[in-house]
Amino acid sequence: MEHLLTDIVCFSHLRWDFVYQRPQHLLSRFANHSRVFFIEEPVFYDGIDKIEVSTPQKNLWVVTPFLQSSSSGCSRERQKKLITALFYQESIKNYLFWYYTPLALAISDIFSPRLIIYDCMDELSAFKFAPVELKQKEKELFSKADLVFTGGASIFEAKKKTHEAVYCFPSSIDKAHFSQARQRCEEPADQAAIPHPRIGFYGVVDERFDIELLRKVAEQRPRWHFVIIGPVVKIDPAHLPQGANIHYLGSKKYDELPRYLAGWDIAACLFARNESTRYISPTKTPEYLAGGKPVVSTAIKDVVDTYGKNDLVHIAETPEDFIECVEKELATTDKKIWLQRVDTFLQHDSWDATWASMAALVRHRLKTKKETALQKIESNTAILPVTGFPAAIA
Repeated sequence: MEHLLTDIVCFSHLRWDFVYQRPQHLLSRFANHSRVFFIEEPVFYDGIDKIEVSTPQKNLWVVTPFLQSSSSGCSRERQKKLITALFYQESIKNYLFWYYTPLALAISDIFSPRLIIYDCMDELSAFKFAPVELKQKEKELFSKADLVFTGGASIFEAKKKTHEAVYCFPSSIDKAHFSQARQRCEEPADQAAIPHPRIGFYGVVDERFDIELLRKVAEQRPRWHFVIIGPVVKIDPAHLPQGANIHYLGSKKYDELPRYLAGWDIAACLFARNESTRYISPTKTPEYLAGGKPVVSTAIKDVVDTYGKNDLVHIAETPEDFIECVEKELATTDKKIWLQRVDTFLQHDSWDATWASMAALVRHRLKTKKETALQKIESNTAILPVTGFPAAIA
């Protein structure tokens, strides 16, 4: 894949070091071919306005604005100044904008990118504490974007009529990484003492997490042990179900996940059915499968349509359904045929392939925009009178 010949400036509502997911998978690959600047939302603190920059890999800079919380100045204007300074310091002159949050339009509208891309991975307006202006800002971003990517089939169906160039790129996997879970490996210390059978979940524990499902199943099956990995955000940890068979192990690094997954008997997609999960396409589903683990999921549409209907994942509507599915899997000792079907289904699924398809669309759009601009210049030049006088006088 040739160089894009342009820098990528990404505006994200997710922090690079929070949970390693879609933005990190894609932009780390783009960084192999272009400079990437990942601009996070600001941190308010007691010091002066500044930016901090880290480099998690070659050609990728994570930019965090720090804004003085006591300042009376407009925070958006102050962010613009910091970003302008960044552009000057790093000689960012030939660039495209890549958005994960439409709200970033308010701090980026003074710039002139060659291309605008909106990677719509979630329906952010449906999330807890979503700003009221988010829907209007997304509408504005659709009007400006050259390309729109969506994070799954459901959200593609919801957005496909809002723009002329919307492309569906569902959650993908790094098979080599998660297939490590199929090999015998040393148990992480905080999981080693947890009895079997183990039912595991990793991901963000927020308003999308089905608290009541976990509570009821754990109560009805006290000998089953539930391993929950991930940060708790936007909900009160005190509201999470507690019990001797529920184990909250906190956040883990992406590199650690296969070791935890390897020690589970069943992997679970514990998602509530609400507005915030209506369009999600959980990355963990294919990751669990790549790790060779049977999966029981709630009836999330993209999971049902992609994996449930292909008889690769169990779908549970109720706690009773969930228990029945787990019991069925625990009683199944020979999973060879199922694993063969899983591997066949996932054989062409990879973040490398997703990135390559996106990069091809970006390169094509950059080329066509350049050609269109040159044609306009040539057309305008062609109608100028030879004498140099205005056409009406000539």
